[in-house]
Amino acid sequence: GINAEYGGQHKTQKMQAPVLVLSTQTKRESGKTAQLGNIAAAKAVADIIRTALGPKSMLKMILSAQAGIIITNDGNAILREIDVAHPAAKAMIDLSKTQEEEVGDGTTSVIILAGEILASAEPFLERKVHPRVIIKGYTQALEDALAYLNKIAIDIDINNKAQVLNVIKSCIGTKFISRWSDLMCQLAYDAVNIVKVVQDGRTDIDLKRFCRIEKIQGGELTDSTVIPGVIINKDVTHPKMKRKIVNPRVILLDCNLEFKKNESKTIVDVTDEEKWLELLKEEEDYVKKLCDQILKFKPDLVITEKGVSDLAQHFFVKNDVTVLRRFKKTDNVRIARTVGGTIVSRPEDLKESDVGIKCSLFEIKKIGDEYYTFITGKESKACTILLRGAMKDVLNEVERNLQDALAVARNIVFDPKLVPGGGASEISIAHHLIEKSRTIPGVQQWPYHSIGAAMEVIPRTLIQNTGANVLKLLTSLRAKHAKGENVTWGIDGEKGELADMNTLGIWEPYQVKAQTIKTAIEAACLLLRVDMIVSGLSKKDSSGGAQQHSAANEDMGF
Repeated sequence: GINAEYGGQHKTQKMQAPVLVLSTQTKRESGKTAQLGNIAAAKAVADIIRTALGPKSMLKMILSAQAGIIITNDGNAILREIDVAHPAAKAMIDLSKTQEEEVGDGTTSVIILAGEILASAEPFLERKVHPRVIIKGYTQALEDALAYLNKIAIDIDINNKAQVLNVIKSCIGTKFISRWSDLMCQLAYDAVNIVKVVQDGRTDIDLKRFCRIEKIQGGELTDSTVIPGVIINKDVTHPKMKRKIVNPRVILLDCNLEFKKNESKTIVDVTDEEKWLELLKEEEDYVKKLCDQILKFKPDLVITEKGVSDLAQHFFVKNDVTVLRRFKKTDNVRIARTVGGTIVSRPEDLKESDVGIKCSLFEIKKIGDEYYTFITGKESKACTILLRGAMKDVLNEVERNLQDALAVARNIVFDPKLVPGGGASEISIAHHLIEKSRTIPGVQQWPYHSIGAAMEVIPRTLIQNTGANVLKLLTSLRAKHAKGENVTWGIDGEKGELADMNTLGIWEPYQVKAQTIKTAIEAACLLLRVDMIVSGLSKKDSSGGAQQHSAANEDMGF
């Protein structure tokens, strides 16, 4: 009887509904579905900016909620404005951001290459090759590609101005500003040389803090120039103050030059008129004491990050001192670097060594309708690139292009090695990897071989964007590289034909190319390791949480 009862229970258990571990609102993709979904998303992101590669690239117009209309062919600028829902697509967009932060150029190439590498993994997944085997082949190919890239790289003398300008020119060649490439190369070269500081044998180039791009509408693009110092949209605080001083003594402060107010609310009851006058005099004496502490160092120019009261202005005007107020901290730091002074928090702590004496000229000029303060020094270690142009959109695009040129100039100083551009490096690596894949035993030779084939996407895209015959040119290019020779042969992006990059003078920094390959292959490996995507909100909202879940799931499609 017991056995029969147990058997009955067993039968009823079998017929029960399946146990649900995850919430019913959660969407789950696992195994091959998730991997193929990631590959499709990556390919879709790569297709967005495929036409934005090379000198004949097309521009994208993006309507953004924050920045209005953006017209650009910069990979990072395009992708950061695009709102995507798929997590793999977001990871791809992060790639171009990483590339921008690390080396500043190659943001379009890295996305196209990563998309192609992931697409090359699709047939292996269809044939049930384990992702780990694919990843092993990919990582081995990455090591060999970087070793080969190092082998074909040439060294450059960073003191040879013509060579450095040539490299910056090849970076600018694919951008909107290529028409003014000589001027823009010169701007980038000069800016990097001004900001460069060598201390104890260590070179430091901090473009973010000490090189500012000031965009002023009006004039022509050819009026753009590098100012060895700082330009700020400010005027003097009092009309009688000097607007031009040669070799001024400059004092930099980050405190208020006015009566100190109590932090807590204070009420003073005054019954006697004399006491009231005493209070007022005390305020005046405090401000006079502050001014006297500054004036004893005989400055010509005083700059503060905070406010300056009318009384303090009066004392300064009487002593023929010019005052500027309410500066940003970042601007003040750049001024300190220009004039060789120190920013002081309290006037009583001022010392002679804090006074900036390296400023050669202080001048206020009117540009358009605005007044601009120019603080320049011959030995300045901070600079401002003054950009002029007719339209705001044009200025924004020139700024983006110039940021890339500055990054390339900085990279050459840190790592003075070059590789051929125009797809020559990629096709050379592709041939090397395809040849070497024949010596690799086992299944992983196929993923290794596929990296070599994926490398051809850069020259192929360059040919497509020039409108030439892809099959004919790519076959001719493969033939050129067939014996491991003609390493510098690639695609002339202007004419859409084969050319020797050495003759054309198109070279790219080794650092940019190496970072592109590293980032693309490592990102592909990361996305291939994902075998499940679970989407759904963790916290249920009492007011219709289910609707939010379903909305989130609908957004999962790219």
